[in-house]
Amino acid sequence: MKIGVPAEIFPGEARVALTPDSAQHLKKLGHEAFVQSGAGLKAGISDAAYADAGVTVLPDARALFEAVDIVAKVRPPVEAEVDMLRAGQTLISFFWPAQNEALMERAKSRGATVIAMDMVPRISRAQKMDALSSMANIAGYRAVIEAGNNFGRFFTGQVTAAGKIPPAKVLVVGAGVAGLAAIGTSVSLGAITYAFDVRPEVAEQIESMGAEFVFLDFEDQTQDGAATGGYAAPSSPEFREKQLAKFRELAPEMDIVITTALIPGRDAPKLWLKDMVAAMKPGSVVVDLAAEKGGNCDLTVMDEKVVSENGVTVIGYTDFPSRMAAQASALYATNIRHMMTDLTPEKDGVVVHDMEDDVIRGATVVHQGEITFPPPPPKVKAIAAAKPKDKPKELTPEEKRAAEAAAFRKQTIFQVGVLAVGAALMGLIGLYAPDAFMSHFIVFALACFVGFQVIWNVSHSLHTPLMAVTNAISGIVILGALLQVGSGSWLVVILAAVSILIATINIVGGFLVTRRMLAMFQKS
Repeated sequence: MKIGVPAEIFPGEARVALTPDSAQHLKKLGHEAFVQSGAGLKAGISDAAYADAGVTVLPDARALFEAVDIVAKVRPPVEAEVDMLRAGQTLISFFWPAQNEALMERAKSRGATVIAMDMVPRISRAQKMDALSSMANIAGYRAVIEAGNNFGRFFTGQVTAAGKIPPAKVLVVGAGVAGLAAIGTSVSLGAITYAFDVRPEVAEQIESMGAEFVFLDFEDQTQDGAATGGYAAPSSPEFREKQLAKFRELAPEMDIVITTALIPGRDAPKLWLKDMVAAMKPGSVVVDLAAEKGGNCDLTVMDEKVVSENGVTVIGYTDFPSRMAAQASALYATNIRHMMTDLTPEKDGVVVHDMEDDVIRGATVVHQGEITFPPPPPKVKAIAAAKPKDKPKELTPEEKRAAEAAAFRKQTIFQVGVLAVGAALMGLIGLYAPDAFMSHFIVFALACFVGFQVIWNVSHSLHTPLMAVTNAISGIVILGALLQVGSGSWLVVILAAVSILIATINIVGGFLVTRRMLAMFQKS
C-alpha cells in the first residue's frame, strides 16, 4: 500500500504524521511512503531527510491524495481535504467524531474509510497506538514549562545569603496522563505539588510521584474512572459542591494551577471559577489544558493568554504538543506506524481491515459507506475496575495521641512477654546445663551482644554498607573463635580454627572488593 502524509494546514500546527524513522518501519511492513513537500519543516525534518529515508516527496496535497491509498494526518481534515478522498481510500488522523458528525457524513458520501486516532480503545494491547496519551504526556510537561515561564519566580525553595525563598505551590486538577506528566515535572523542579482527581484510586499513583493527594470529606464518592476507559465520569451535584469548596480553600495558597479535566463527548467541566482566580495571589498562573473543549477555568480564552484584574495569568493554549513539534511528531508517527502494523498482519503490504478486532473496530468511525461510530465497548477492558477503597480519614490530635498510646502499650506488652520467656529459658539453662556448656554459652551471648553493638556503630563512610555489616560480623566470629581455640576439646579447637580461617578470608575479600569499588569512582 502507498501511505501519504500531507502538510498540516491548521494554523499553528507544527507536527507531522511521518518521520524518516517511521517511514523505514513502514517499508518493513511492505508499504511505500509519500510526503507532501514541506510537511515536516516545522518539526525540523527537511524534504532531503525524507528522500534519504526512501520517502517519495510530492509537490502538493492534491498530488499526494491522488497517489496514495492511505492518508495519515495529525489534525482532523477540513472539508476540502475530505473532498479529495476517493472510494476505498483510508484516512487516519485525529477526528473527534462526536463533534464532527457533518465531517463523518461527508467522508461516508466519498466512500472512504476513516480511522480516528482519538478513538483508539484504552486497552493494554492498544497502548502503543494511544496517540491521545502520547500527546497528553507532552502537553502535561509543556504546561509546567509554560507556567514557569510566566510565573517569574523559583519553583524550588532557595536559601541564600540574601534571604530565604519559599518553594512554589502547584495544584494539578486531574490525574490522567497529562496530569501525571505535569505532577512529575513540577515535583522534579522542586515545587510543593498537590493533585486532585475524582477517582480516589489514583491517590497512590500521585503520592508515589512525590505529590500530595487532595482528599474531599465526601462519604458517597463512588466515581469509577475505569468504567469509562480511564477517564473521569461526571460528578454528582453534591460532589461538585464539595469539590468547588475545597478549591476555594486552596486557591489563596496556590501559585500555579494546572487543570486537565475532560469528560469524553462533553464540554470540559468548569472547576476553577472566577472567584477562585480572584482569590489567588498576583503573579500566579493558571494553565488550562482543557481550553479546546471550553476550558476548566471561567476566564480561559482558547489559544490566548489573559491576565485577570488581580494579576493572575490564565493560559489557554491548545498547541502544547506543537510547541515541542519534533518530539511530538516522533511519538505520533510511532502511533501511526503501530496502527499500520495491526492493519498489516502478514507484513506483506496488504491492509486487512478486520472489524472483529477490538482496536481496529473501536478506532474506525466510517467504513464501507457506513458510519460506524460509536463503537461497541471493547471485549477486554484496559484495567480491571478497582474495588472502592475506604477513604483515609484525617485523625484529630486527640485520636492521634490515643492511637500512639495504644501502639506503645501493645509494644510494651510484647517486649515484657519476650523478656519473661527469655528469663525463664535462661533460668532453666542455669539450673540444668553442665558447667562446660555454660562457659561456651556465655561466650556466645557476649559475642551476640558485642556484635550487635559493633555492627550498628560501624561508620558506613569507611566502606560500603554491605561490607561494613559483613566485616563486622566476621570480626565477631574471629573474636569468639579466639576465645575458644584454647579449649581442651579437640572438636572445639578444630571448629574454632576453621571459623578463624573462613572469617579472615571474608574480611580480606570484603576490603578488596570495597577498594575496587572505590577505585571506579576515582578520577584518572
